[in-house]
Amino acid sequence: MPAVGAQFRAAREARGLSLSEVAEDIHIRAVYLAEIEAENWRAIGAPVYVRGFLRTYARFLGMDPEEAVAEFNRTLPAASVSSAGRSSVADEHAPRALSPLIWIAGAVAVLLVALVIYNAATMRRITPGRTAADLPSASAAASARPRVVASPTPVPQPNTLQLHLSAPSWIRVTIDGNVSMEGTFPAGTAKLFHGRAALVRIGNAGGVDLSIDGKPIGKLGGTGDVVERSFPL
Repeated sequence: MPAVGAQFRAAREARGLSLSEVAEDIHIRAVYLAEIEAENWRAIGAPVYVRGFLRTYARFLGMDPEEAVAEFNRTLPAASVSSAGRSSVADEHAPRALSPLIWIAGAVAVLLVALVIYNAATMRRITPGRTAADLPSASAAASARPRVVASPTPVPQPNTLQLHLSAPSWIRVTIDGNVSMEGTFPAGTAKLFHGRAALVRIGNAGGVDLSIDGKPIGKLGGTGDVVERSFPL
């Protein structure tokens, strides 16, 4: 069986396509496609990047994406393949990073609980035999006591699109007709956009989560899927 890189090259040439033509259609740089066909994996980067590119390129050429990934895995040491498998499973089930809004809400809740505990402790310190007349007035106690002012919980701004990458992906975001973001970005990238209309094209839909005005939309497709969607903001 020909090497995986040779299989990609043969499939592309059979369709009469150049590397630049394929790159324009699947949004993977031609230099990476050339490295796939040359099986120069180190030039592409970590195995997780290579697998994502292989799946997208294979689907475009009508090849079996999982077989292409399996061929690539056979070129790696056994320890690297098994650890990569464990990492991908852990990434899929890892909790998303808490948003600043949740942190602020948590801080406000802690302050309110502390205030309730403080008031309860103050009431318990009233000794038997003292009457209400012996106690300072509510206004005096309030003025003497340090005031705890809870910060208002911020409300998500309207007309907002947010992206969070759990896996590497090529992305282009057009806001109100202007391209605001384009390129291949690593896992952990988070971007926020404001406008009236958004057009989003994703090269690895299974690795990108979307939210509009703070409301999660989720992923637009599976791993390696190329998806384009428009949203009113």
